[in-house]
Amino acid sequence: MTKPELVYLKDDGIIPNSPYPVVIYRQVCTDKGSEAAQWLEERFATHLWTNAWRNGVYPFHHYHSTSHEVLGIYSGQARLQLGGEKGQMVEVTTGDVLIIPAGTGHKKLEASADFGVVGAYPEGRDWDLLKGEKGDRPKADENIRAVPLPAKDPVRGGEGISFWATK
Repeated sequence: MTKPELVYLKDDGIIPNSPYPVVIYRQVCTDKGSEAAQWLEERFATHLWTNAWRNGVYPFHHYHSTSHEVLGIYSGQARLQLGGEKGQMVEVTTGDVLIIPAGTGHKKLEASADFGVVGAYPEGRDWDLLKGEKGDRPKADENIRAVPLPAKDPVRGGEGISFWATK
């Protein structure tokens, strides 16, 4: 497995983002379609990331203050924006996996018609949906600080997400 890409983002005043980077693993899975979706769900569950769903990514900036999230691309490709309006654009395609820390904004800018995602949460945590609206903070900031680090990396397993251990 190749070394993942790390995307560091800063609080933009609307989207809190996280001091932990978004971790992007490229081409983790070589299957496509429903076989890839099943493989991703099983891989994530093996590493204690559950409460899985299949769909896409919302076409508006949003973040979760109560959980980290993993997104595994099982079909198609998309251009996503991480971190809010001034954030970073990333291209994702079938087989890619993104680990998004709590508080980090993400949005689908454009996608192929067959774009499909498996999402899951560490230890099956419940998640909320915040859009950076007035009044979301400071409660969202408190929630984010209270989210524990995952026990395992959803792709590699092991002891937590090594890229988050030193922050």
